[in-house]
Amino acid sequence: MLALWGISLFGIASAQNHYGNEDGKKVDKQQLETQDYLPEVHGTIRSKYEYQTQMNAGRFEVRNARLSLTGNILPSVAYKAEIDLSDEGQIKMLDAYARLYPLKDFTITAGQMRIPFTIDAHRSPHQQYFANRSFIAKQVGNVRDVGMTLGYDVHGAMPIIFEGGLYNGSGLTDQKEWHKEVNFSGKAQLFPAKGVNVTLSVQSIKPQTVRMNSYDIGTYYEFGRFHIEGEYLYKQYSDDAFAGVHSVNSFINYDLPLKEVFQKISFLVRYDMMTNHSSGTPDATTGLLKIDDYKRHRVTGGLTCSLSKAFRTDLRLNFEKYFYAKNSIAKESEQDKIVMELMIRF
Repeated sequence: MLALWGISLFGIASAQNHYGNEDGKKVDKQQLETQDYLPEVHGTIRSKYEYQTQMNAGRFEVRNARLSLTGNILPSVAYKAEIDLSDEGQIKMLDAYARLYPLKDFTITAGQMRIPFTIDAHRSPHQQYFANRSFIAKQVGNVRDVGMTLGYDVHGAMPIIFEGGLYNGSGLTDQKEWHKEVNFSGKAQLFPAKGVNVTLSVQSIKPQTVRMNSYDIGTYYEFGRFHIEGEYLYKQYSDDAFAGVHSVNSFINYDLPLKEVFQKISFLVRYDMMTNHSSGTPDATTGLLKIDDYKRHRVTGGLTCSLSKAFRTDLRLNFEKYFYAKNSIAKESEQDKIVMELMIRF
């Protein structure tokens, strides 16, 4: 680890032509030298109303009220701090990391972050296509942690983005614990042709007594006004502590440009599913892993109206239809519902 940091510091001192900002995009030296390195403030507000058809009841909710601070303090040193003032009514510190650009196309990120894994779980709220996240993004593959991530971009006929790192494995709140085992995640994004992405990722964590290994493959294809995406995730539990989990997310998005009021209207259809899932927490009585999310299928249809403003504004209307196995127990928030959402990104 000390050797790695030594190489990083040397690289920072010797970097001459390639620099980066917080998002990992390369910018040239002249551009950075004209900046005063003042931080940039960004935010995302998502307010929604949900009507649960089986309960004949509804609710208003501020799903997200995120604020982030990003910037560069040196040409090859960037940072990000992000907090959600209302994640379903709770305040959460999300990102808090520093990023180094020691060499061309190479990054080192240390701190609190979303670990590199899957396509859909890595999307920020303002990048999501639907009002509610897929099962992969919410239940099965959603992990934020504290650790270090290395990234490297390969250019050429088929560009590839590599990301991987080591993490505590205990989430964001138990950072003072000592860990004897390694938790890791790795992700490779391949771009074999224009508009085509293939993502392969692997993750291994041990939040408590059982190690969980997850494997994910996903792809999307963008052409014309279409975005077509499919992803499959398999989660395996050590010592057969729980049956392996299968999860699928697939959807089609079609954008229709408009000239009045809205910039475009998007038509969306999604199918996603998951088998019985455990987050790795043992039952207090039996000591065995318990089912946190029961097996289910879901079909979602939606419309998204996007306004042409200085900041991004989306109006979403979704209907979610759930299909549960015979012995599955449905949570109140995971049943048939109509969702109306207003999302603003600035």
